[in-house]
Amino acid sequence: MAGPTTDGRVLRGEETRRAVLRRAVAVASVEGLDALSIGRLATDLGLSKSGVFAGFGSKEELQLATVRAARRIFADAVVAPVADTPPGLGRARALCESWLAYSRARVFPGGCFFYEVTAEFDARPGAVRDALAECAVEWHGVLADALARARDAGALRPGTDLDDLAFALVAVLETANAQAVLHEDDTPYQRAGRLLLRLLRAEATDPADPALSPGPAQGPA
Repeated sequence: MAGPTTDGRVLRGEETRRAVLRRAVAVASVEGLDALSIGRLATDLGLSKSGVFAGFGSKEELQLATVRAARRIFADAVVAPVADTPPGLGRARALCESWLAYSRARVFPGGCFFYEVTAEFDARPGAVRDALAECAVEWHGVLADALARARDAGALRPGTDLDDLAFALVAVLETANAQAVLHEDDTPYQRAGRLLLRLLRAEATDPADPALSPGPAQGPA
């Protein structure tokens, strides 16, 4: 039966793990997952290497735990804020704009965590690549589902290829992130906002749908 001492150790271990992962996602978003090491994170946080190692056990487990932590942060920053948006084009657009806001706000210091680390692991078979691929499929699925509901509601043309449209929207989002981070410039986000509207209007049954009206930050689309 666990006593106060055991409970205290468990709590300290959980607090240490959370602190390590907060630091790990920040470092990886700028330098990549290969930049992570138990020794570096221990030094950065003023912790013992043995204490950090006990929470993960290997570099790969540390990387996988970092991906899982980043996935939770992404879901909270991008998907959760639009959870109450009614199904339709408005929800699909809101998801895209939420993604742009997440990148723009530097929720991760390096912009989109997954854009940074996927380029690092996309040609390297293994558990880390599999975890990143799963995250990418999940995000594509969230966006495609929003588009499917819009099509079911009659807001998108019946022949709309939802996977193609989701692919195009993601391409615009990721390009905006890459260029904004590289050039330290907000213009790519504004341009992306206009392009997203054009892509949605091109498939909309009513291009004048109020859900696709331009926002003040985007200007005429």
